[in-house]
Amino acid sequence: MESMIELLRKRRSIRSYTPEPVDQESVALLVESLLRSPSSRDLKPWEFIVVDDRQLLNGLAQSKAHSASFLKNAALAVVVIADPQKCDVWIEDSSLAAILLQMTATSLGLGSCWVQIRLRSHASGKSSEEYVRELLGIPQHMHVLSVIGIGHPNEMKKGIPADQLEYGKVRHNGYHEPWR
Repeated sequence: MESMIELLRKRRSIRSYTPEPVDQESVALLVESLLRSPSSRDLKPWEFIVVDDRQLLNGLAQSKAHSASFLKNAALAVVVIADPQKCDVWIEDSSLAAILLQMTATSLGLGSCWVQIRLRSHASGKSSEEYVRELLGIPQHMHVLSVIGIGHPNEMKKGIPADQLEYGKVRHNGYHEPWR
């Protein structure tokens, strides 16, 4: 089994997938990773919609003007939604769940990519959130954060070498002291 740092070193946004479906055991593990995600005060404001219907994936691929079209070829997508009335940090809680989903996908040899929905626009002029809400029948009180496309990778991307990481963004004991 790979360590977390090894998974982080190789995780990349994958937008091209083979036609092979994701097996149900892997889907179950992906769902488990979502439900094990931490949340502030254990309020769990998040919910998730697993989409593998080809027509709905095609619809999700049109959820915003740019950068979502790859979803039409994903084996599945997970729509990350939350109830902001349950927790004031629903965005953070939902983002944690989404990245754990992506890390689990990487550990299973799957590719994944985040599609930002919150605060984005659909080509029709309505918000991407409203478009996805209508497409999937999501109640009005729920907010749509993102869609994570998942599938068997049809592209290989190398991890970013350690010497190319932006260590200058890390400080030590205050802002004015570089970490290294």
